[in-house]
Amino acid sequence: DCTNADDTGADIDGRVRNETWTARTTRRGFLRVAAGGAAWVALSGTLGATMGCEPSARTRASASTTPPEQAWAFRSRPDLKPPGIRVSTQAHDTAPGYVFCAPKNGPGEAGPGQDGCLILDNMGQPVWFRPVGSEAMDVMDFKLQSYRGEPVLTWWEGVHTGYGQGHYVMMDESYREVGRVRAGNGLQGDHHEFLISPQDTALFTIYHKVPMDLSSLGGVADATVLDGIVQEVDVETGEVLFEWHSLKHVSLNESYSGPPENPEYAYDYFHINSIDVDNDDSLLVSARRTSTVYKIDRQSGDVIWRLGGKESDFGMGPGTRTAFQHDARRQPEGTITIFDNRNVNTDEQSRGIVVELDESAMSAKLVGEYTHPDKVPSATQGNVQVLSNANVFVGWGSEPVLSEFGPGGELLFAAKFPVESESYRAFRFPWTGRPQDEPSVAVEAGPDEEITLYASWNGATEVAEWEVLAGPDPEGLEPVGSAPRKGFETAVTVKTGKAYVGVRAKDASGTTLGTAKAVKPKD
Repeated sequence: DCTNADDTGADIDGRVRNETWTARTTRRGFLRVAAGGAAWVALSGTLGATMGCEPSARTRASASTTPPEQAWAFRSRPDLKPPGIRVSTQAHDTAPGYVFCAPKNGPGEAGPGQDGCLILDNMGQPVWFRPVGSEAMDVMDFKLQSYRGEPVLTWWEGVHTGYGQGHYVMMDESYREVGRVRAGNGLQGDHHEFLISPQDTALFTIYHKVPMDLSSLGGVADATVLDGIVQEVDVETGEVLFEWHSLKHVSLNESYSGPPENPEYAYDYFHINSIDVDNDDSLLVSARRTSTVYKIDRQSGDVIWRLGGKESDFGMGPGTRTAFQHDARRQPEGTITIFDNRNVNTDEQSRGIVVELDESAMSAKLVGEYTHPDKVPSATQGNVQVLSNANVFVGWGSEPVLSEFGPGGELLFAAKFPVESESYRAFRFPWTGRPQDEPSVAVEAGPDEEITLYASWNGATEVAEWEVLAGPDPEGLEPVGSAPRKGFETAVTVKTGKAYVGVRAKDASGTTLGTAKAVKPKD
């Protein structure tokens, strides 16, 4: 007896299948069929149907596939072409939720697929994808946050040339834009951080060029230096509430990078790349070029202490020093997590670390470390996220990898982008998406009144089943069968002589969530 394959859509080694499979019809292949033999239904998922079954002349399953190094192609949504992401370690014991990332081609690369905001399931299947508006634009730091007690999707979008110049977008669970946040005081928001605070204000990074004489450091007299700025604004009004400048508080001598050889380039001595609200309402700021995490007084702007770097206020225990790090976060129990890039000037692999601080003795102790078994060396970008079940999710930045670890460091899930792609950060979040638009359907006509419907609904997370409809006109459609949702796009093959066909999305309880417009199979 041939049954439908599971929902993995991947071989045991994680490689996505690149075949179109066929399946023999059985009783399990039909959930519902209209009386009188008006139609028959064959089921398939996005990545194929049953393996190991003999083909049947009457039932064929075909669907979109995504080879590991290519982009997705959906018949129902030809406008969406996210990069194919290969699951290399199948998920087990992972935290609940979906994977959030923002794939983009690396510097100078022209990779497969579109750049944009992407939510994935554990099989690497797209759940929601929003491509960028143009090749000149980038999106980064795509994640889930809370604003006024409601979940919001947030990201930065703009132009990226080493640092960002753009603004920040907020969307609700229906994928409706509910706000755009822009920097104040004539400045442009940078991509490295957009954080909604517990007070519902917005904290973000800014890079600003300042003229400066760098001859004492071996540079030119008419040079420019990039000032790393923290700005906090009122989301509703745009009023600037707080502004901190690295050049006022951090000397150029703290940098591990000297002025650029080409005087036309600005000297990026600080390179601010994350902001977090500490447990006493101060701010934690990570600076890549000084290899230091700074604690900053939110009222005066004074530096309270430095962790790491040339002027560390802490005694740094074994393994606590970072090099060119990203994403410093205070955890609820008091530790600090950091993504330690390291490999810029060393042969050591990148890692996520957990550091315990004794602020009385001013000492730092390594209490956790997360490394990829492939010894991933991430030159730039990256992040560490502690999940609800104490697992740790790591985005490997410039390396096209993301992964989840158990509390003890065991690898529970890993996936890889095409080699030309990367994601500044990557996360896992629980998410319920309820798009306001209608489901999408495409229809292909075959011989002998065969029809294959390709159904999808970008961003809908509650669809469990696609009900197939057929009738003599758009207002006279009746159910003729149904198929379980499998991946982003589910293919269903029917045989019917009716003039119009369509699909209806239903949840696990059978409630209708949305209906696609009826189409003529032979149009």
